[in-house]
Amino acid sequence: MSSLSQPPSPPLAEKVKHEMELFGDVRVDNYYWLRDDSRKDPKVLSYLEQENAYTEAMMSGTKKLEDKIYAEIRGRIKEDDISAPLRKGPYYYYSRTLEGKEYIQHCRRPVPNCDAPPSVHDTMPTGPDASPEHVILDENVKAEEHGFYKIGAFKVSPNHKMVAYTEDTKGDEIYTLYVIDVETRAQIGKPLVGVTSSYVQWAGNDALVYITMDEIHRPDKAWLHKLGSDQCNDSCFYHEKDDMFYVGLQASESEKFLFISSGSKMTSFVFYLEVCKLEEGLKVLTPRINGIDTSVSHRGNHFFIQKRSDEFFNSELLACPVDNTSATTVLIPHRESVKIQDIQLFCDHLVVYEREQGLPKITAYRLPAVEEPLICLEGGQAVQFIDPVYLVEPSESQFSSTILRFSYSSLRTPPSVYEYDMNTGESVLKKIETVLGGFDASNYVTERKWATASDGTQIPISIVYQKNLVKLDGSDPMLLNGYGSYEISEDPDFNKARLSLLDRGFIFAIAHIRGGGEMGRQWYENGKFLKKKNTFTDFITCAEFLIEQKYCSKEKLCITGRSAGGMLMGAVLNMRPDLWKAAVAGVPFVDVLTTILDPTIPLTTAEWEEWGDPRKEEFYYYMKSYSPVDNVKAQNYPHILVTAGLHDSRVMYSEPAKFVAKLRDMKTDNNMLLFKCELGAGHFSKSGRFERLQDDAMAFAFLLKALDMIPTCGCA
Repeated sequence: MSSLSQPPSPPLAEKVKHEMELFGDVRVDNYYWLRDDSRKDPKVLSYLEQENAYTEAMMSGTKKLEDKIYAEIRGRIKEDDISAPLRKGPYYYYSRTLEGKEYIQHCRRPVPNCDAPPSVHDTMPTGPDASPEHVILDENVKAEEHGFYKIGAFKVSPNHKMVAYTEDTKGDEIYTLYVIDVETRAQIGKPLVGVTSSYVQWAGNDALVYITMDEIHRPDKAWLHKLGSDQCNDSCFYHEKDDMFYVGLQASESEKFLFISSGSKMTSFVFYLEVCKLEEGLKVLTPRINGIDTSVSHRGNHFFIQKRSDEFFNSELLACPVDNTSATTVLIPHRESVKIQDIQLFCDHLVVYEREQGLPKITAYRLPAVEEPLICLEGGQAVQFIDPVYLVEPSESQFSSTILRFSYSSLRTPPSVYEYDMNTGESVLKKIETVLGGFDASNYVTERKWATASDGTQIPISIVYQKNLVKLDGSDPMLLNGYGSYEISEDPDFNKARLSLLDRGFIFAIAHIRGGGEMGRQWYENGKFLKKKNTFTDFITCAEFLIEQKYCSKEKLCITGRSAGGMLMGAVLNMRPDLWKAAVAGVPFVDVLTTILDPTIPLTTAEWEEWGDPRKEEFYYYMKSYSPVDNVKAQNYPHILVTAGLHDSRVMYSEPAKFVAKLRDMKTDNNMLLFKCELGAGHFSKSGRFERLQDDAMAFAFLLKALDMIPTCGCA
């Protein structure tokens, strides 16, 4: 019996006509009533519960398979494990996971001989003769009182006696800041409410700088808090009143300065605050100039400034004396083919993270002695990587050492932590995530291909498959992922859950489409504003290329994307519904025009520099032409699974809810259309590490059901 037979009747949302008019154009939204900012309207909650019940009923026949996939994914996890310990001062800091527990413990141990210089060969002693482990904070204990629990920042004080951490117990990304004594775990002072997740820094051992948000969740104020005082007595360093700009906070690696920035999608400027002279307040480091984007750090007598402009779109790296910030020297000039992504400073070295031809690079430079002039960089040493496509990211390193720590993974290489000696060039693997269940990386092949868009642009595609299972004759099932917004690079990393598809013969691919940051700044700019449709046509081009190259066929091609990637799903479903067998749209941003026209919705105003300002006629009509909710048609659609989080502050749950309601009303096929709204979570779904696996298991079961790859027994 087919797993697609005898479906129950889906819920039908009531139609309540709501007209919106601009530029003489009238749009009718029959499902506008689904938006309830309080998240308490019984009618709305009832509808969401009906959708959840329908999804559960539709997936009930594959529950055995879903449970089997969940068990597979969980079975690959080494449940009792520790992270790669990081040596900071007299301690090793690390996190620990426990068997059966959803959350981590934050721990430390003393370094046995803390006077010895750090080495890439250092290992933290364990066992009966080692110094005892101290658990600073056990998230499992904290989470017992909450359905959702997430730690954002976790910052140890310079003297290692206190920790400041932020906590979200709802999923709405509004955090509370706590300070505790490391040894006793006793709370110090009252918590600070309404703070951002990660913008918290120590200013010495008796003060904190933190950032709060306004009513639309925009980080807008930087504050100084003296330990032991009430939050109402905190002093505001800076208030950004322009609602296109967000306030940020960063500490220099040297720990001598804090940098408070204010930035939009196109412009940013930076103030500096000397930690030992807080009373002097903020000083301007880089001025506010429209179209100029800067980020900064510090070492010795110099500030280092990463600067992007329309002319130097991939950024240049400058340095200036601390006492003469206008006297800049170019250390790395702008290059059209290489984008400077980030920098990391050490006492004697500079590390530059770059992107070239879509791939990340790391180059380490030795700096002259602090007292010597800083005129140019010489003899950069590149770190070598082995996979054809991969992900590399900075990790916390120690400013005073010669050791760079970075994380690495690929589509077939589990997350790994390396330490690289910048004097000798030696690289040592400190930790590779254990994958249980017989995983062997050599069974998987990773490839990189290029599809050609209609305008001649070459679009990179990353691919992975299990070499013993695929035929590469067009008969293999494929899952194609995409994002393509905000200059975010959708780099090819490892995913333990994904093995459950690869080991069933799936090919997995990522389309690195315009609007992302993979190929540099212009790659992003050619996929935004009035060029946004390049994002969607690039994705379609990649799909057609993969079909032409016999990686899959229309009948076996599934697609997935989250957030802005979910908007991509909505757009390509409307544009080419014939090209896909099934789609999974996670927390999709699909009501683009209505949302961006409403400045009361969280985070909306800053989006005008990403998508355009629809209060201008040209942008209004362009956005209307691709906004997924506005372009649902009476046509056949493939199988679709849509997810949402009730407390999502980035994409309101009502957007995917409206999209599903309109599809139910208009589509002309009998394919599955399922909607699952997590009523106790936000943008990033559930908070527990095992709970989240249930989402993957359900999505994979849905895809297998859509492809009719489920035997009669309901398991595979």
